[in-house]
Amino acid sequence: MSEKKDQAAENKAIATRDEQAAGGPGRTIIEDTVVTTIAAIAAREVSGVYDMGSGGAISEAVRNRIPGSTMAQQHGVSTEVGETQAAVDISLVAEYGVAIHELAAAVRRNVIVSIERMTGLEVTEVNVTVHDINLDDGDSSEEEDDRPARVN
Repeated sequence: MSEKKDQAAENKAIATRDEQAAGGPGRTIIEDTVVTTIAAIAAREVSGVYDMGSGGAISEAVRNRIPGSTMAQQHGVSTEVGETQAAVDISLVAEYGVAIHELAAAVRRNVIVSIERMTGLEVTEVNVTVHDINLDDGDSSEEEDDRPARVN
């Protein structure tokens, strides 16, 4: 008898999970900003990405304050999100020496996998724009300090 109760409880749990997976009672809304944040983090995870954005921090800050904007934006990432699909635009600065086409493909792949896994949305496109290459190896500021002044 207890086996029948356990089986019935298990069947009910499976049916409930199936209802939720099939969009059963209620609905889930994923805000654009959530998808934008996921895309930004996923892009930064890729080796060879030095920075996000194009360096136009002031113009981007002004654009983000415009009321009525329909696209979610985070430094270097903008998204458009529908009920079942999302599209992403990414702007970044690459590290010197990386193969840019491979970097863009890796960013695209990581963003798609992350968004689809975490939200269930289909990613229709991820456009990657590489605005610059970082030439700084981190030691140049020390070298500049050691140089004698050229003018007095």
